[in-house]
Amino acid sequence: MEIFFKTNNIERFSLCGFSLGGKFVLATLEAFPKKVDEIFLLAPDGIKTNFWYSLATYPHAFRNLFKSMIERPNRFHALTRFAGKVGWIDKGILRFVESQMDTQEKRQRVYSSWVVFRHFKFDMTTVAGIINDHPIRLSMIIGKYDKIITAENMSLLLDKLKNFNLEILETGHNGVIASSVNLIVPSNQN
Repeated sequence: MEIFFKTNNIERFSLCGFSLGGKFVLATLEAFPKKVDEIFLLAPDGIKTNFWYSLATYPHAFRNLFKSMIERPNRFHALTRFAGKVGWIDKGILRFVESQMDTQEKRQRVYSSWVVFRHFKFDMTTVAGIINDHPIRLSMIIGKYDKIITAENMSLLLDKLKNFNLEILETGHNGVIASSVNLIVPSNQN
């Protein structure tokens, strides 16, 4: 990043990340807090770690099980159907997971990104301190019907901030990007 900033004469910048991209925003913020003017977090991952994500990626045995389900999707589908029937997973989350895992390419992308990025963990007190101390404008946009990234979970960061803008849109997780374009890009620049 330092080479990129130097090569392109970038002194200050804003950050925007959707879902897993939220982790990249938080990592960049921690690395370059004095250069950041504004942050846009769209249904961001990285604020609160999901139980299923932790289970699938941290213990080595469960990572192997997760990988076997990527390679043999019948196992994955059987497990998700069972989890839905017994009420372990919300039906909205099941629909989202199924849409993200319905092809070999998508399954491999989910596995690779989850396993590689499992080490991106952030302390919300530290993140809030950086935002409050510099001061950096933060806008968070989430979907009212998002079962993956919920407003309740975002309070882990937002409750520690002095100033922020929270927008809750009438959409689910996948609709946040399209629904938030006019909130991020000024109307004369669309």
